[in-house]
Amino acid sequence: MTKNEFRLKIGLFGIGLDAYWEQFEGLRQRLESYLLIVADRIKGHDVEIVNLGLIDTAEKAMEAGHRFRQADVDLIFLYVTTYALSSTVLPVVQRAKVPVIILNLSPEASINYEQFNKINDRTKMTGEWLGYCSACPVPEVANVFKRCGIKFHQVTGMLHDDKECWSEIGEWIEAAKVANTMAHNNLGAMGHYYSGMLDIYTDLTLQLATFGGHIEIIEVDELSAIRKQISQEQIDKRVKDFNEIFAINNDCSLEELERAARTSVALDQLVQKYNLGSMAYYYKGTGNFENEDTMSSVILGNSLLTANGVPVAGEYEIKNAQAMKIMDSFGAGGSFTEYYAMDYADDVVLMGHDGPGHIKIAEGKIKVRALKVYHGKVGEGLSVEMAVKHGPVTLLSVVETGESKIILLVAEGESIPGPILEIGNTNSRYKFSIGARKFVNDWNSYGPAHHCAVGVGHIASKLEKLAALLDIEVVEVG
Repeated sequence: MTKNEFRLKIGLFGIGLDAYWEQFEGLRQRLESYLLIVADRIKGHDVEIVNLGLIDTAEKAMEAGHRFRQADVDLIFLYVTTYALSSTVLPVVQRAKVPVIILNLSPEASINYEQFNKINDRTKMTGEWLGYCSACPVPEVANVFKRCGIKFHQVTGMLHDDKECWSEIGEWIEAAKVANTMAHNNLGAMGHYYSGMLDIYTDLTLQLATFGGHIEIIEVDELSAIRKQISQEQIDKRVKDFNEIFAINNDCSLEELERAARTSVALDQLVQKYNLGSMAYYYKGTGNFENEDTMSSVILGNSLLTANGVPVAGEYEIKNAQAMKIMDSFGAGGSFTEYYAMDYADDVVLMGHDGPGHIKIAEGKIKVRALKVYHGKVGEGLSVEMAVKHGPVTLLSVVETGESKIILLVAEGESIPGPILEIGNTNSRYKFSIGARKFVNDWNSYGPAHHCAVGVGHIASKLEKLAALLDIEVVEVG
């Protein structure tokens, strides 16, 4: 699969009333020029656009629906240019069967009333007025969509000089890109669940029904077999990479670095073989030295994968691999995390995890430390220690409810400086506007698993749009 094989495809059309064109000279051309402006702005988001122009009759609407369906568009922007009949809209979206966003964009901030009223031709006045009538048919369209059970979203603003409006349109496009990424993502599930960790168990079919994509079940034995084929030259090169990327502690022996490097190269080959875009893993390895050797040396390699667009979640937490992929696809990072402890003196929550971290959202260079024990797990080896960049952050949990539904649980906070536990794990201090106590109580009340994904920046509004496109519930805490 090439990078652009499943590039996001956006359908665009404007609506108008064919009876107007003979009555009002130049009106159609004017409205078509507005539509071209919208098309150019959308193209700037690096998407493929299918622009069907102005649809002004029910017959053209029927044809447009077929064309959008044949073009396999992922999302439709409906630009309301002036008054139009709802019959020019319904056949388009009924046939296309993809999310639709109504663009109610006025060409200017306001009509120049004084200049308008000086026009000495009533017909020309009406034509000029119709050039500003984008808001007029939106209630009609909304009414028909509601009665037909068609979900829709709206952006209301101005065609020019409206940062808020175009930022919102940009977020819809970003959310659609992430939905498209998830729909084509191959998630590797390697190993098995951590026995007794009941909250992380999930319905794989429900995950695919919600997000799309494919889940590839992978044997640890295969990764162990690949490790045997890795050359010393490949190992040496990866050790050199480690030394450039990480701040490696003096207690990390060359033997352990080479062991981690061998596994890292093997992981890259495994990811390439199955074209993985994310992965969840856990395996005891007890009673099989080769598998124990493999699974106790994956952390550095999985950290590199996570930084390079293949987020990896430990403890076979498939729901969190999904959350991490979503966050990473938004460009926010998406590092594996959980509550560690509360700091009531500073009113912060300590969060982190053992296993891989997201290098690109680390505060400074990630440290590598040698651990004699992986708490609760088999073996010993190298681990990474990092804090998430100081500043705004967003937490995301993909929650499977008792009703067998998926919801997105979201919170915005701040990663703040201060002392962390130097135990060879990821660890950060997070402050929330509602305070640490209320945040924890509110977050837990929705029944998430104890893992979640953390990314940099405040992107709750983007996650809300993603949930709307996926037709699932989103809950924001805080």
